[in-house]
Amino acid sequence: MGQFRFFLLLLITLNLNFPQITASSFDHRYSVGDNVPLFANIVGPLNNPSETYQYYDLPFCHPDRLIPKKETLGEVLNGDRLTNTLYNLNFREDKVDQLLCYKKLKLDEITKFITAIHADYYFQMYYDDLPLWGFIGKTEDNNWAGDGSGPAYYLFTHVQFDAFYNSDQVIEIRAFSDPNHAVDITDKTEIDVKFTYSINWNSTTSEYKNRMNKYSKASLLSTQRQIHWFSFVNSVVIVVLLMGVLILLFMRHLKNDLKKYSSGDEEQDKEVGWKYVHGDVFRCPSRMALFCGILGTGTQLLTIICLLFLLAFVGVLYPYSRGTISTSLVLFSILTAPIAGYNASSFFGQFFETGWEKCVLLSGILYTGPLFITMFLLNTISVSIGATTALPFGTIVVIILAYTFIAIPLLAFGGIMGYRFRSKFQAPSATKISPREIPSLTWSRKTPGQMLIAGLLPFSAIVLELHSLYATVWSYKILTLPSILFMTFVLLVVLTSLLSVGLTYIQLAVEDHQWWWRSIWRGGSVAIFMFGYCIYYYSRSNMSGFMQSTFFFCYNFLFCYALFLMLATISFRSSWLFVQHIYNAVKSE
Repeated sequence: MGQFRFFLLLLITLNLNFPQITASSFDHRYSVGDNVPLFANIVGPLNNPSETYQYYDLPFCHPDRLIPKKETLGEVLNGDRLTNTLYNLNFREDKVDQLLCYKKLKLDEITKFITAIHADYYFQMYYDDLPLWGFIGKTEDNNWAGDGSGPAYYLFTHVQFDAFYNSDQVIEIRAFSDPNHAVDITDKTEIDVKFTYSINWNSTTSEYKNRMNKYSKASLLSTQRQIHWFSFVNSVVIVVLLMGVLILLFMRHLKNDLKKYSSGDEEQDKEVGWKYVHGDVFRCPSRMALFCGILGTGTQLLTIICLLFLLAFVGVLYPYSRGTISTSLVLFSILTAPIAGYNASSFFGQFFETGWEKCVLLSGILYTGPLFITMFLLNTISVSIGATTALPFGTIVVIILAYTFIAIPLLAFGGIMGYRFRSKFQAPSATKISPREIPSLTWSRKTPGQMLIAGLLPFSAIVLELHSLYATVWSYKILTLPSILFMTFVLLVVLTSLLSVGLTYIQLAVEDHQWWWRSIWRGGSVAIFMFGYCIYYYSRSNMSGFMQSTFFFCYNFLFCYALFLMLATISFRSSWLFVQHIYNAVKSE
């Protein structure tokens, strides 16, 4: 009994896998006896948050005519399918053991329920835009009897609703699948079942505008919040101290180099290795169009993340309003398309007069291409097993049309503007015709070694917050501290920038002038560590099954790939400014 209550408490904290549940801008007001519809949404296994099915895929009592509720784009993308029910929960009217229906369960229907109970299926409903959850049934282990009969399966037949109101508004509602009202369906024989429900109304002083606060409090208690802050501050202090020491040593060494180079002393001049590659350091790398495409896509993704944080701080996004988050991602991805085109073509145009169209095209498909392919794969899997994550054909058409007639023209417009208003790059020193030979390098100064250094330190600084983020998306913990998440993101950006600058200097100091692409790999290496952590997280979780595994790794691939492009762009931009600065300083001397 205590185990079921514990799991029921966990269900209260289900978050990002469910639709927007913030209070409506229209204050729902009811008179006593008014009918407030209860909508059934989904059912699914407790340990597989991505594996959800329509409520009536299980043989529950259902109306003669099922009427789907009109949903937003974000709710559809989230896999929500709200439908009417037989429950009659009138405002402030108590009911006890109210009959829902009599149902004769056939063999195939009993088999469905047994399969669901074995997988710890829960159900989710909505009442006045408030979510509520409950279990389908329970299992009891009979191994102690020694008869080899195996576990017994019990189907819950009664749901207890506890509702709270303030004046003429619904403030809170809970659902409890009463284990004292259960039928044994282990034998898989046809059985007549009586489904009932009760509702008890209680007054509360909580205000309507604060009625969603309980979902945050249920998952992040004060003690957990203190631990969260402590772990974050501890990481920041360690990283700041370490980076402070590195910056101090780096600036002192660079200052000495500039003094030696400006002194004109040939003996001292030989010690400054990076000045010898001044004729190669601004040489454009191979596959320049692809390089600029990465910069354009990375800048667009960075803009999207900043916009999401802005919405979170102004109160538009909540940790449990995944419908809003999905809608925002779609809109921002379309509306920020000109940013990708502009940054790609403007940087490319600094070095070349023609060929900018290719880099704009690449900036439009570098992330969108893998995204569409991955979503097509996931949608095919969802359709094949009948999951609610399968997108309706109409939604797919709307997204494709929006991208075709809005995003692509905006991308082209941004590319044209970037090329037209480009500025010609003036290198501090002339680029030599033949590139300088690069001396033999130790492993720590080659690309794999620098990726290890540049990825491990930022990853170690954010791993605690990364765990909380994963627990939010794939488990039953609501991340209610966007401020910590934002500061962690800032810390990640700062660390990536500083490490990129420092490692670029080390690379140039040994007369290795091929730093352009290496700065991309250095910055993006953090995402590789993050994807490795997602594999570790999955191995420690209770998630299982082909669908859940595919969704987990595909979504994490898209997430880490986006971070790779974004951090790679930040890394190169930081190194680009640094390289320009030191060679301009030498030139001015």
